[in-house]
Amino acid sequence: MTLETSVLRTLSERIDRVRQLIADAARLASRNPDEVTLVAVSKTVDADQVLAAAELGIRHFGENRVQEAEEKIAALTGRLPPEVHWHLVGHLQSNKARVASELFTMIESVDSVRLANTLNRLAGERGIRLAILLEVNVAGEASKFGFTPDELRESLASILALPMLDVRGLMTVAPAVANPEEARPTFRRLRELRDDLNASLPNAHLNELSMGMTHDFPAAIAEGATIVRVGRAIFGERTT
Repeated sequence: MTLETSVLRTLSERIDRVRQLIADAARLASRNPDEVTLVAVSKTVDADQVLAAAELGIRHFGENRVQEAEEKIAALTGRLPPEVHWHLVGHLQSNKARVASELFTMIESVDSVRLANTLNRLAGERGIRLAILLEVNVAGEASKFGFTPDELRESLASILALPMLDVRGLMTVAPAVANPEEARPTFRRLRELRDDLNASLPNAHLNELSMGMTHDFPAAIAEGATIVRVGRAIFGERTT
């Protein structure tokens, strides 16, 4: 199926707008916009829209659910540019870990030592090093997954010792707030935690900070985000 011209135009305008907001936020923070990777979150978005976004230059897509991603990626096999990467940004259950380790370039939501061990074993079976981020529940919300900062401090050395995992940084989901500026303390705490961990562990090279979504990504960039996960601002409001 080919998307209507008006739909393509809207998608192009939205992508341009998000890129401009990223550039503006980076420059306000005296940062290079190229330091920020845009992950277009394609949850509930059909394969044709993903393909159109890729044709408009998007190279990173994020999915929340393994089963949905599996079907979508299969439908797009051979249709996407080879430099397109898939990120898992939603919670990963252990029973989906094998499929996830085969589908995704990066798993951003590793939230336990047990899951890290499982992914390390699965990556070893395939003879690859799997890129991951460690999810941190910075705000301590009961409804969210992730290590607490103290748990991560206690567990990081053992995770870094897993030979088949490439631990690239940290991820968080900020609390939902009316004013995006209110999310900045959460993003700041994740950056400070990353800096502390890098300073305390000589083999920690936690360069990536995945934080910020449609409603708050400029604030996240101001606090050091290197990856922003944007869905609605690109693909529109979800219908399901």
